[in-house]
Amino acid sequence: MRTVFWENNELKMIDQRILPARFEVLSYRGHKEVAHAITDMVVRGAPAIGAAAAFGLALAGYESASTSTEGLIADLKASAAVLKASRPTAVNLAWAVDRLMRVAEKMKDERNADTVRAAILTEAQNLADEDVAINKRMAEHGAALINDGDTIIHHCNTGALATVDWGTALGVIRTAHEQGKKIHVLVDETRPRLQGARLTAWELEQYGIPYEIISDNMSGYFLKAGKAQKVFFGADRVAANGDVANKIGTYMLSLAAKDNNVPAYAVVPTSTVDLSLAHGGLIPIEERNTDEVLGIQFQGEPIAPKNAKARNPAFDVTPNRLLSGIVTENGVVYPPFDVNLKKVVKE
Repeated sequence: MRTVFWENNELKMIDQRILPARFEVLSYRGHKEVAHAITDMVVRGAPAIGAAAAFGLALAGYESASTSTEGLIADLKASAAVLKASRPTAVNLAWAVDRLMRVAEKMKDERNADTVRAAILTEAQNLADEDVAINKRMAEHGAALINDGDTIIHHCNTGALATVDWGTALGVIRTAHEQGKKIHVLVDETRPRLQGARLTAWELEQYGIPYEIISDNMSGYFLKAGKAQKVFFGADRVAANGDVANKIGTYMLSLAAKDNNVPAYAVVPTSTVDLSLAHGGLIPIEERNTDEVLGIQFQGEPIAPKNAKARNPAFDVTPNRLLSGIVTENGVVYPPFDVNLKKVVKE
């Protein structure tokens, strides 16, 4: 089933906060609820967040009591601002909301506001369907980079749970597996929210792909020892020069890969590329509640002293010089990224 989908005039989403212990699907009927779900990590992963926000705006259209198109568009603009503010780093969120707003604004002369509402919902569904098709195209391009017998280090979760369906970096790994390649995955736990240990490991079990969980600080050991041949991860935003903002820990993993001559690839749809930002230093980095760091327990006990303080940036930026390539639905982009990224985005 899809991670994010529309059913019976409601937005349905898999609750990713409770996996792998429980599998539950939650229902939403209002855009503010969707915004809160995005902030609270019910749904996460840049493409999935984008689809959720798109359906959230469609819900906002039906929430609006306006009978005029002008009034409806004004309500949609206010709702769009709420959805955009839910998480700042993932560019797909704003991209999806803006895409739907363009549809609404092009229909400003439409007399029937319900026609606009229906058009927005249709566009949200189109966006979701396109995400699946784009993922599968990326997966074919990326799978060609994986050799039979490879051990791959994967960071965070980039599978079906992070998208509408199939996945970005984990979608590449899944496709290579389905092509018959015998591969093994070393799954970074991805602290502090443990998306690797909780979500990626769960997905790999569904697909029958062999894996082992490692703590984030073990990656350097396996790379230096020659026990990993590839590194794959996703991205929440890619600057015009190819700098990649991704889940915290990606930068350190990429440094270790570069130092040991192991190829590191980011797998991203072109909707994640933000050509308006010249370099990664301009990407806003979300800082989340420090409870995510301090609330971790070991053997049932808190890991930190009662009065401890912490920091919790959710993302870091990997400079383009550490990347071997960026896999998109239009092919694999190689350096110079500042030139070649623009070409694939325009395609």
